[in-house]
Amino acid sequence: MASSMCATTPLSLSSSLRTNLSSSRTSRAPLISLRVSPIFQALSFKSVRTNFKNPISASASASARMAGQNKKIEKFETEEEVAVRLAKYTADLSAKFVKERGAFTVVLSGGSLIDALRKLAEAPYKDSVDWSKWHVFWVDERVVKRDHVDSNYKLALDGFLSKVPIPPGQVYAINDALSAEGAADDYETCLKHLVQRNVIATSKTTGFPKFDLMLLGMGPDGHLASLFPGHPLVNEKNKWVTCIKDSPKPPPERITFTFPVINSAAYNAMVVTGEGKASAVCTALGKSQHSETLPAQLLSAEDELTWFLDKSAASNL
Repeated sequence: MASSMCATTPLSLSSSLRTNLSSSRTSRAPLISLRVSPIFQALSFKSVRTNFKNPISASASASARMAGQNKKIEKFETEEEVAVRLAKYTADLSAKFVKERGAFTVVLSGGSLIDALRKLAEAPYKDSVDWSKWHVFWVDERVVKRDHVDSNYKLALDGFLSKVPIPPGQVYAINDALSAEGAADDYETCLKHLVQRNVIATSKTTGFPKFDLMLLGMGPDGHLASLFPGHPLVNEKNKWVTCIKDSPKPPPERITFTFPVINSAAYNAMVVTGEGKASAVCTALGKSQHSETLPAQLLSAEDELTWFLDKSAASNL
C-alpha cells in the first residue's frame, strides 16, 4: 500500500488541500504531504517513579473522575474474542460517522493494538466498510524512519493498512526527516489544516480537535500514547502534539498527542490483553489500593470510553 505523510513532498493530496497547506506553511513546518508513521510498541519496563518526580496534576485527576460517567468495560474469554468484538465496534462507528459527517477519523496506537484489528481486514468488513471515507492518524510515534523496525507506521502498514483500501492521501504520518520538535510542530500544523477543512471535527466543549475514534493500548506500567507515569508531559494542557526526548523506553525520542486531544475524542477504545497488564488494568479502573495515579486512569472521551479486556488482563478485577 502506498502511503502519504506529513513531510516534504506532497503525495496524493487533493488540489484544494495542497493549496491550503502551501498558503499557510511555516518555516518550522514543511509542506504536509500525508504519510503514515512509526509505531509505539508497548514494552514492559520498571516503574518510572524513580525517573520522574512530577506528580500528575489535580486537574488531570478531575478529568479522570469525569471519565466514569461514560465508561464501559467489556470482558472476553480470549484475545480472539476481543478482536472479533473490536472489528464490529469499529465498523459500526465507521458507518455512524460516515453517515453523519461523510468521513471517519481514526487514531491508531502501536504494539498489540494493530494485531487486534486483524478481523477488520477480513470478511465481512473488508468489503462492507466504506474505507474511502477513513482518515488515519497516530496517537504517538517514535522518531525513526518509516521503514525502521520501531516505526508505528511500519507496524500498522504491515499488519493492517496494506490489507484494506484506504486512500493513501488519507493516511497521515509524521515527517521522518525532521527532529522530534520539528516533527511534533509539523504534525500539529497538519491537524490544524484538517480541522479548518472540517475533516477533523472540533470539540464544542474543549475547543480541541475531536477525532471520531481513538484505538489505544496500554503498557504494563499504565502508560498510553507516549505519556508515561510521573512525566511532566502528562500535565500538558495547551499543545495538541508534543515531543518527548527522555522516554523511559527506547527509543528515547517520540512525538505524542496530549491528554486534552486524546480526551476530546468522541469515542476512545482501550484494548488490553494479557496477564502482564492485569495489575495496571486493576489500578487504572480504580480496583486497586495503589496510591499512584497512572496515565491510563486519566483517559476519558466526550461520548464514550470503552475498555476491551480479555480474561487474563481482567484477572485482577
